[in-house]
Amino acid sequence: MTATPRDDRWRWLIVALGVAALLVGLAMLRPIDHDESQYVAAALLSARGLPYRDFAYLQTPLQPMLLAPLAVLAGGWTCPVLRAVNALFGAVMLAACFGAARAGGADARRAGLAIGLMACCDIFLFTSAVARNDALPAALLALALWLIVRQAQDRGGAGSALATGFLLASAAAAKISFALPAVAYGAYALVDRRHRPALLLAGAAPVALAMLWIYAQAPDAFIFGVFTFPAKAPAEWYLAQQMPWKLSLTGKALDTIKFLALGPALMALVIAARFPGSARIERLLDLMIAAGLVAALLPEPTWRQYLLPVLPPLFVRLALVWQRVPPGRGARIAAVIFAIGGLAPSVEAIIKATRGVPMAVALDQGRALGASFRAAGGKGPVATLSPQLLPAAGLEIDPRFAAGPFYFRSLALLDAADERRFHLVSRNRLDAAAPLSAILVGGEGAWTAGEASDDAPLIAYARARGWRRIDIPGGRLTLYLRPRQAATR
Repeated sequence: MTATPRDDRWRWLIVALGVAALLVGLAMLRPIDHDESQYVAAALLSARGLPYRDFAYLQTPLQPMLLAPLAVLAGGWTCPVLRAVNALFGAVMLAACFGAARAGGADARRAGLAIGLMACCDIFLFTSAVARNDALPAALLALALWLIVRQAQDRGGAGSALATGFLLASAAAAKISFALPAVAYGAYALVDRRHRPALLLAGAAPVALAMLWIYAQAPDAFIFGVFTFPAKAPAEWYLAQQMPWKLSLTGKALDTIKFLALGPALMALVIAARFPGSARIERLLDLMIAAGLVAALLPEPTWRQYLLPVLPPLFVRLALVWQRVPPGRGARIAAVIFAIGGLAPSVEAIIKATRGVPMAVALDQGRALGASFRAAGGKGPVATLSPQLLPAAGLEIDPRFAAGPFYFRSLALLDAADERRFHLVSRNRLDAAAPLSAILVGGEGAWTAGEASDDAPLIAYARARGWRRIDIPGGRLTLYLRPRQAATR
């Protein structure tokens, strides 16, 4: 019997559900990453306040505001739930890119092969497995790309153009680097009017107005979090660490090649350059690939997650190339080799998880922390560079530490008055900050006794005031409480 289109849809649905389950499983096995700190904290704090106005946030604000209700409902399970949601965003990204490749003319086999290779990129696997703000905008970009390809094939109407504008604006509202592919497409639409630029703008307007309203609540803090901090903080940090080579053009080039080569993305770029397309949709995809590369290379230094905007248009483009020029034996061998390289970091995480699932360990540590805090009579919000560990403990986050370690490391980005206005504390002004209620250390660096360098100023603050030290069972975390908070025996 031959398969019907209905049978094919069921097969692809089963594949999609299986991939989603695998991504969620991998998200539970990845080590806890300090990059997650501000995203978990912001999701919780957004439930009762606004980013910038009530606490610092160093990105555009859509993700924490969107996920705040979920974080509140998840309670002590906030961190694993946010990771699982990001994994599902990753699955949506893959499905949308598959749909875009099919809409562009690739058959199911070649579309599935190209998007399967995208799923083997470490760039994709990392960003889909941690509670950061990468997978959501990538999913939104991929959904927009699906509609864009249909529009280029004269199969989209006014509603499609409105939705595309809304999706692209939302992607930029979740992470500012996704604004460049959106702007590139908008510029293209001005030239090719079949893409309905006026309707694109109308679709983007509600998101833009929402962002303007949030900006108006705390303009200076918004500008600092979205633009000033990302532009200035990395240079300050890496120069202080005597690592200027990370900021050099050579360093950026090597890092970019390395991250692209951890998976088939580098191969896909070479193939796209080798087989330039004459069709409108391929030229448009090339424009969006170029915009994604510019977005990835603008920050200093270059990290793998910055390259995520490149992947959706790149692998849709790969599917279309292979539809015209099927991959030869050399390309198939290269694809396997690069795919293995991209899977290697995730396989390593799985192997390490046999010694203890990181998320389970973090939840156990959180519960032990909460029990120790309450037994010792702890009160008030907790100051820590690892606020992602507090939900499992049922403890309140000190809003001044919502940005995790990133602003705390700074020395001269803001003066004392602006730090107070923006709800921030830097390591050199810790003594002048409003009194802290409790301190948690040990979440930064190795899973040891809490003496990591970023935590050192907090430890010194507590010791200088004679605070009581409480080692949390399990060996990783250390809690410091004011003497008057110590339980009486």
